[in-house]
Amino acid sequence: MNVTSCEKKDNKIAELTVVMTAEEFEQALEGAYKKNRGQIAVPGFRKGKAPRKIIERMYGASVFYNDALDALLPTVFTHGVTAEKLKTVGYPKVTDFNLNDDKSAEVKFTVELYPEVKNVVYKGLSAVKMPADVDESAVDGEVESVRARNARIQSTTSPAKNGDTAVIDFEGFIDGVPFEGGKGENYDLVLGSNTFIPGFEDKILGMATGDSADLDLVFPQDYHEHLAGKPVVFKVTVKDVKESILPELDDEFVKDVSEFDTMAEYKKSIRDRLAETKREEADKAFENALMAKMAESVEAEIPDAMVEEHLDGSVQNMTRQLAAYGMDINSYASMMGMTPESFRDSMRASAVHQIKTTLGLEKIAELENITATDADIEAFYEDLAKKYKVEPSVVKESVPRETVEHEVMLEAASKIVCSHATVEAYKPAEEEAEKEPKAKKAKKVKTDSEAADNIVTEEKPEKPARAKKASADEVAEKPEKPARKKKAAPDKADSE
Repeated sequence: MNVTSCEKKDNKIAELTVVMTAEEFEQALEGAYKKNRGQIAVPGFRKGKAPRKIIERMYGASVFYNDALDALLPTVFTHGVTAEKLKTVGYPKVTDFNLNDDKSAEVKFTVELYPEVKNVVYKGLSAVKMPADVDESAVDGEVESVRARNARIQSTTSPAKNGDTAVIDFEGFIDGVPFEGGKGENYDLVLGSNTFIPGFEDKILGMATGDSADLDLVFPQDYHEHLAGKPVVFKVTVKDVKESILPELDDEFVKDVSEFDTMAEYKKSIRDRLAETKREEADKAFENALMAKMAESVEAEIPDAMVEEHLDGSVQNMTRQLAAYGMDINSYASMMGMTPESFRDSMRASAVHQIKTTLGLEKIAELENITATDADIEAFYEDLAKKYKVEPSVVKESVPRETVEHEVMLEAASKIVCSHATVEAYKPAEEEAEKEPKAKKAKKVKTDSEAADNIVTEEKPEKPARAKKASADEVAEKPEKPARKKKAAPDKADSE
């Protein structure tokens, strides 16, 4: 097998001609004959017993050419690309095939080239880095959270108040008729949790064990379509009221819940941990902001095949994540109000951005002569093994060495960008601007029966994040399944 020509066109496409020897093509023809002879009928012969020359004489000399060529093409493509040291994208396309007089075969094909980065700006970038200050209220909030988890729960004859748990039976009626999903028994409702539709919990306040009442309410206008804005009567019976007896905030409490002896030590440990978390988040946000600016500066013509390949990976990754939630991607797209095609297309801009980020980091690694040493690669494997609590040998079986080598080089390039960047002055107003226009969570599209079933839903698993192209982390990671849904109740969260 020999490459007789290779022509690059505008550094976008390479056109190659590869010649197979007569022996190579004959071997492929013999393989095609053996594969197909059992399906070819020849008078005078049982199926599968007709000699190849008889079949070729009856059906033409080229009867096995297509199958022989199909079997050879992967080898032809790999040989051509490897021999010419090409970095390519997508799958090659055959443009011509000829059988020469000496029975050698000539294949001409084109393949898109990996894009060349003409320019990337990676030094002198700047971004805001958020401060890692910890408010004392956050520390107190952590302490109160631990205190609440260690509270003693006991029944009380006192009227229900915010923070108490009311154990209730309830049933909802619209125009005197009960509706599906509007009934619950022995439901633990934490008053003040805003689990139910507006007004429901307020009307429970002051009720005591054994009390019953009819709660006249109205479903919110932005509730599920078949219930939105409708008056509803919930018949409620309080079967028990439980109050939380919080432990005293003293040194004994600290000793019970931590390895520390005093409240001062305990709070310091919380403050240090929160500060470290904020520092890590600030560093990551700073890096992401720099990566975004670097990616914007990348000058490269990205082939469509590269984008489609990236989208294929994203869809496959998303499909795996959704499967862990018992969903398929078509249903998820429908739930988001999109077709599978439009859902895929919605990831296109992100795909292009991620490709440009990778291209930029690869170019930086080239310009800075970054290489991944054996020690770097081993350290990466060990970090993955620790992260997923498995043996390094398990990670090595799951993550190819070339993938790790690539990841190591990209990380090193990213560090160079950060080390040559400047920190912009932080302005509190920027933080407020970031907080304010947060997009509301997309409402799920549900059938009427599904909507009614979820009138009362304590917890729902989070939707999986939009998928990115699989990295070394993602190759090793297995998504966790969400917790089972608890018994349904009139849900306020769904209406927001």
